[in-house]
Amino acid sequence: MERKNMTPTTIKEVFIETINIPLDAPFTIATGVKYEMENVLIIVRLENGLEGYGEAAPLEPVNGENQATALATLNSCRDFLVGKDVADFRQISKHLKSVYGVQVTARSAIEMALIDAFTKSLNTPLYTFLGKAENKIETDYTIDIVSPETARKNAAKLAGKGYNTLKTKVGKNLVEDIDRLLAIKDGAPNCYLMLDANQGYSPADAVHFLGELKKNNIRPELFEQPVRKDDLRGMKFVKDHTSVPIAADESVFTATDAIKVVQAGCADLINIKLMKSGIVEALDIAAIARSANMELMIGCMIESRLGLGCAVHLAAGLGGFRFVDLDPHLEPAQDPFTGGPEFSEPVYSLSDEIPGIGVAKK
Repeated sequence: MERKNMTPTTIKEVFIETINIPLDAPFTIATGVKYEMENVLIIVRLENGLEGYGEAAPLEPVNGENQATALATLNSCRDFLVGKDVADFRQISKHLKSVYGVQVTARSAIEMALIDAFTKSLNTPLYTFLGKAENKIETDYTIDIVSPETARKNAAKLAGKGYNTLKTKVGKNLVEDIDRLLAIKDGAPNCYLMLDANQGYSPADAVHFLGELKKNNIRPELFEQPVRKDDLRGMKFVKDHTSVPIAADESVFTATDAIKVVQAGCADLINIKLMKSGIVEALDIAAIARSANMELMIGCMIESRLGLGCAVHLAAGLGGFRFVDLDPHLEPAQDPFTGGPEFSEPVYSLSDEIPGIGVAKK
């Protein structure tokens, strides 16, 4: 590319590296166990010297990707990205989706890096660029599939830290799930409860499960993805047999998926995750949900403060996210990044003084 085509926001160099950090404890959900953060970092350096950071956080049981596939995709995009202007992030995103349709975490990382670099060039925080609806958001904290005694201790500890809402994973064993919920309620009696089955139940078992909880005076704030992602009729069956709000998670990766969920009338809200959709598609999904009077939730995979920080910016920028599920996966000393939204459990706060996502490598 000739120098005359260059602008200050043209990508000059692209760097890609892996992020491998052991988790403090195995993280168990209905579809598998994760022992380590195995992500990929992409950095775009502009002609003006600024850098944008993006993180791919694949979770194979959910999005079908792993670190190796994300790394291969990002490396194959390197030459394409050099010489592009980050101000054209929507055009770049559209092209990448047409070529790498199923490699969503890699595409999300690229979008994150482009938009981080672009908003830095504008000297504007990402959440301000997106609308600056709020400058603080409060997250829940997730208790995975552990023994009832461990769940009780964790719940009490989290309540003591100030968390008002606890989420737990279910869907692996109905009886054990109920025992864990009772233990969490015992450990943190004043906390609101949210459930995430990660597609683990049949429609009938999901309804039975909620009925058993009701007998024990437990009414969750929401029930996330109770059945298989492609079973919208089954999800509607659950929704029609409970007053507990039903959230579509794995059922919605794209704006087209969101339209199908709206048409099926099978959910009360949609959980947006950047690692399912990317940033550009997430904006479309949010617009569809709002137009259908559905509520919004923002969630995460297993990200560092980079991916989490970007999600915080999106939720605060757009506003109106009733449920926020962005609990950190790493202690600050383990995290390979610094900066980003300030986190004082359980509240994220955003600054008007820091452009972009605000995250830097240690």
